[in-house]
Amino acid sequence: MSPVVSPSEPSISGPQAAGHLPPPHGGRGLQSCQVPPEEAAELLARAAGLPRIEVSSRAEGDILMLGNGAFSPLRGFMGREDWRNVCRDMTLADGTFWPVPITLDVSEDVAAALRPGQEAALWREGRCLALLQVEEVWPLTAEDRRRECEQVFRGQGPASERFWETAPDDHPGVKMVLAQQPYNVAGTLRVLARSRMAERSPDLILDPQLLREALQARGWRDVAALQLRNPMHRSHEYLAKIALEVCDGVVIHSLVGAVKPGDIPAEVRLRCIDALVRNYFVPRHVIQAGYPLDMRYAGPREALLHALFRQNYGISRLIVGRDHAGVGDYYGLFEAQEIFRHIPQPSDPAKRLHTQALPLDWTFYCTACDGMASLRTCPHGPEERVILSGTRLRKLLSEGQPVPDHFGRPEVLEILRAYYAGLSEAERPVIRLQQASAQPDALRPQGHQRG
Repeated sequence: MSPVVSPSEPSISGPQAAGHLPPPHGGRGLQSCQVPPEEAAELLARAAGLPRIEVSSRAEGDILMLGNGAFSPLRGFMGREDWRNVCRDMTLADGTFWPVPITLDVSEDVAAALRPGQEAALWREGRCLALLQVEEVWPLTAEDRRRECEQVFRGQGPASERFWETAPDDHPGVKMVLAQQPYNVAGTLRVLARSRMAERSPDLILDPQLLREALQARGWRDVAALQLRNPMHRSHEYLAKIALEVCDGVVIHSLVGAVKPGDIPAEVRLRCIDALVRNYFVPRHVIQAGYPLDMRYAGPREALLHALFRQNYGISRLIVGRDHAGVGDYYGLFEAQEIFRHIPQPSDPAKRLHTQALPLDWTFYCTACDGMASLRTCPHGPEERVILSGTRLRKLLSEGQPVPDHFGRPEVLEILRAYYAGLSEAERPVIRLQQASAQPDALRPQGHQRG
C-alpha cells in the first residue's frame, strides 16, 4: 500500500487558475505530517518503546519535507510499486507525476524485525524525528540500485559515456544510492521534529503554508523561485532580476540541508543573501527563505523535484539556468531545462506538474559590454567574460587568492573571506578542479533553442 493520498476531483483547469497561486500538488491540498505540539510529548514518550531506526541525513531532510507538506501528496516513504514507477516513468503508481524516489533504506536485521501495521521510531543523532506506521518492507537488490542510478542519475553530459567507470566514485548521488542498505520500508509518518535551522530562524525556514500566506499578503500571483546551494554571486543576482522583470516577485529559496564536502555552510550563504538583498534589491519584491532538504545531485530529475515542491510552496516558476543541480560533467548544461518539455502529462490536471521552468541562459559579466550579459545578448569572445564555477570560487577563497573583478559583490566576498579565514588548517577543504571545460559557446548543443 502506498503512503499517498488519492486526489479528489480538481477545481482547476490549467497550470494556474486565474488570480491564484498554483494549487498544491495532487489535488488534496497540503498534506502535512507534522504532529501538533500538544501531541508531540506523548508520542516522544511512546517512541522510547518502539523499534528504533537510525536514518541518514538524506532521509532526515525527506522526513522534514514530508512533515511540513512540501512533498504533498506524499504522507510517507514510497513502497516498491511507487519506487519502480517513479524511476521508470516519473509517476507514482496512481499516475501522479513524481520524478525522484523518496525511500527509506534499512538493514537486514531491522527489516526482519518489522511487520506491516507495526510502528517504528525514526532517529538521527540522538533526536527522534518521526513515528513510522509500517506498510511494506521490501528488498533493494544490487540490481535495483543500479537501475535507480541509471534511470534517475544518468544524464547526457560527457561523463555519461563512462557512467559506470566514474559515477560510483565521483557522483555523490550515485554513491549514496549504491551505499544504501538492502531493504526499504514504506509507510506513513507522524513527524515530531523540525529543521534545526527553523528552530534558530523561524522567520526564514518557512513551511509551505506560511510562505503561501506571505505571498498572498503581498498580492503576488506569478512568483519565481531562485534555487541556491552556493553563495549568491553576480550571475545569480542577474537571474533573479531578470525574473523580477516578468514576475510579481522572487523567492530566493536556499537549500539548508546537507551538501557535498567542501561546499559552504547554509548560515554563511544566507548571510551573503542578506547583504545582497539589503544593498542591491528592492526588498518588497524579494522574499528570502530556506527549505530543509539535502542535495541529491540528480540534475534534470532533481530540477523537476525542485519545481514540484515549489508548487506546494505556492511558486509558479522555477528559474533554471545552466547545469541545475548538476555535478561534474554528468549532465548537459541545459538538460535540466529541456526535461520540462518531456514529462508525463496525466489526464487528471491535479496529478500534473504545474510549476513551470523559467529557462535562462548562461550569464556572466562582460568587460566589453561593461555589464551583466548572457550568450543571447553578448557578441564578444570568452576572453571578455568573467566566468567562474562554484568550485573554482571556493578554491580561490580557500587559498586566499584574489577573485576576478565583477564576479561577486564586495559585501558577499567579504563574508566569504571571513568564513575561510576562520577555518583551521584541518577544516579547510581540499578542492580539486576538474579538467578545464570548453567555453560556453562550444558547450551549447547544436540547434539549442532558448525558451
